[in-house]
Order: sequence, then C-alpha cells, then structure tokens
Amino acid sequence: MRVIERTCSIRETPSWPNAYHVCMHRDTDNRYLPPEAELSERFILCGGPGGQHVNRTETGVQLRYDVNTSDFLLPDVKQRLLKLAGSRADSDGVITIEAKSHRSQHRNREEARQRLADLIERAHHRPKKRIKTRPTRSAKKKRLKQKRHRGRIKQARGKPGMDE
Repeated sequence: MRVIERTCSIRETPSWPNAYHVCMHRDTDNRYLPPEAELSERFILCGGPGGQHVNRTETGVQLRYDVNTSDFLLPDVKQRLLKLAGSRADSDGVITIEAKSHRSQHRNREEARQRLADLIERAHHRPKKRIKTRPTRSAKKKRLKQKRHRGRIKQARGKPGMDE
C-alpha cells in the first residue's frame, strides 16, 4: 500500500494577486499500514465548511482495525498499540480512527490510514527500561543535615516562651 503525502506551500510572485498554490506529491512506502483485508471503513456525515454538499454526502471516514485477530503485528507490539490507542480502542481490541477534517472522502481516507500507520509505528518502538539509581551515602548525609538545619530555623520562628 502506498500512501501519498502532500506538502503544500504558497509561493509569492512580484505582484501578490498572482500568487499561486503549489502542491508537491511525495510517494512513501508505508510498511506500518496493515493489509487492506484487515481494515474496515465506514463513511459518516460530518459538518464543517462546504455548504450543502457537506450536509448531503458522507465525507467523514471511520477506519476500524481489529488488533487481536490481526496476524500483521507481534504480540508485544499489539499490547503497546492498544495502550497507545487509549480511548480509540474498545474492550474487544478494535481501534477506531475518525477522520473528518477534509471536504473530500478520498483525503479523509488517506488521513485515517496515515494516522493508523503513525500509531503502529509508535507502538513498534520499545520503551527503554528504567535503571534504578540509589542516592550516595554523602547525599543522604547532606539531605539529613539540611533537614535538621531547616527544622531549627522553623523552631526558632515560634513565640517566645515564658522564660525569655
């Protein structure tokens, strides 16, 4: 599956009204996207700019990916993916991604697939194990000395006694 990334910019010519919009397509081979057979999508109505067209056509996309039944990922990656997905994953292990920021259905489909691929890519990275550290003996002594010092300062702030 190849995903097309779009990079858009506005170039300025000597006279501003003649500025033009340039879009460059860059094909990227996305190895983190599961096979099409394991994905299911549903098209939904979504609001936003677009006038009457947006109220009548289903341009939004709900992309669903069942992590538990998939053979595409290793078991440890599946666990990290479900943890990263958070509320986007249900109790059955199905991740649902909604994309409805664009006016066209095609661009929303691309965006949903790209977001799923990014999520899977993040799940492939193993977190580093934390190495436990202990404070040194001198650090403990210094901390306790400072605690005693602060305690004396606070004690001296009290009201004077009867003998003073």
